[in-house]
Amino acid sequence: MNQLSLFGIFFSALLINNILLIRFIALCSFFGVSRQMEVSFGMSMAVIFVMTISSVVSWLLYHYILTPLDLIFLKISTFILVIASLVQLEELFLKKYIPNLYRALGIYLPLVTTNCAILAVAFLHVDYNYSFIQTVIYSLGVSFGYTLAIMLFTGIRVRVERAPIPEPLRGYPVAFFIASLMSLAFLGFKGLFGL
Repeated sequence: MNQLSLFGIFFSALLINNILLIRFIALCSFFGVSRQMEVSFGMSMAVIFVMTISSVVSWLLYHYILTPLDLIFLKISTFILVIASLVQLEELFLKKYIPNLYRALGIYLPLVTTNCAILAVAFLHVDYNYSFIQTVIYSLGVSFGYTLAIMLFTGIRVRVERAPIPEPLRGYPVAFFIASLMSLAFLGFKGLFGL
């Protein structure tokens, strides 16, 4: 395994196959917390933490327990249990040490448990048959891609909220329009490196 392949995995997950704008996974949090920059950043950090750690733990459990014991049929419940446990730990940490962010995230913090992007990454690294280091790089790429997309989207959305646009287009209609244009822009990365 060379560094170019690791870079390709990271870059592909970050831009070329962005989890939000190309794969359209985890859109509930994308639209739900993208009204304020601080909240979007906090959600991004929560996703980076849970996605990376859950991918590592899921990879270890899959390769060292489920596969050798022929318990692959428990993959879904095992991955969900790992993700839910990590979200609970993160929720307790934020509630105790960063209560403002905990309140600002509101219902979307527990929804990280059901964030389909996190579960998708746990399945994709198994499907792609990635090694341990490739799994770490892939999960970091996906989570940083999530961060990049939601931060760009929030920045645009905050500016548009102050723009003189017709009342029927305010809120979610213009947000969907912005997300569509961003998705089209990210499609431009598809030709890079032949990935």
